[in-house]
Amino acid sequence: MSAPWFDWSLIDWADIGTATLDTLTMLGASLTFTVLLGLPLGVLLYLLGPRRLLANKPAYAALSFVINALRSMPFVILLIVLIPMTVKLVGTSIGVAGAIPPLVVGAAPFFARLVESALREVDLGIVEATQAMGATTWQIVSRALLPEALPGLLAATTVTAVTLVSYTAMSGVIGGGGLGDLAIRYGYQRFQTEVMVITVLALLAVVQILQMAGDWLVRRATRK
Repeated sequence: MSAPWFDWSLIDWADIGTATLDTLTMLGASLTFTVLLGLPLGVLLYLLGPRRLLANKPAYAALSFVINALRSMPFVILLIVLIPMTVKLVGTSIGVAGAIPPLVVGAAPFFARLVESALREVDLGIVEATQAMGATTWQIVSRALLPEALPGLLAATTVTAVTLVSYTAMSGVIGGGGLGDLAIRYGYQRFQTEVMVITVLALLAVVQILQMAGDWLVRRATRK
């Protein structure tokens, strides 16, 4: 029997299913591009840092400033600011496609910082030993730094994925599609509490699954 405030008949499960798939699509696409952009950025931040292989104080300061500026901007504002760029890239600023560019721009700097932190945890002795054997910078990064930092990188990817789930929900403000858009259109604008509750539960389920999968991968990488 339904609670007085909860009417199951108001829930369109087909819409919930479609919105969930849209959220997962946005998450998968944006996470892929975030890793592809954020990983090199994080490695570059590490290499340009003080007492690192390519130490360059002005370059490090400039790159840090850009990344910090993007990280400090509220995502809702970033969604609006990037509308012209999004339209040029994908032809629209709404729907699943329109949400992906701002999701990547918002998450890539965040992920880059996490990558830099993970690389800093690598023992400098390993880097120095690899360098002493005549390895190039690329070889040091690919054969020493990244393999040694793998558990930290997996943890960073998990944190970024969870953050992107919240970003996808916020993208509903500009009609980005997914569970966030459904919650705003029905749960907020039409005061359908039932839809709001189901969308929140669906988002929680996605976050829990991501966190559990990420923790499992980190444990596997740590044991190797």
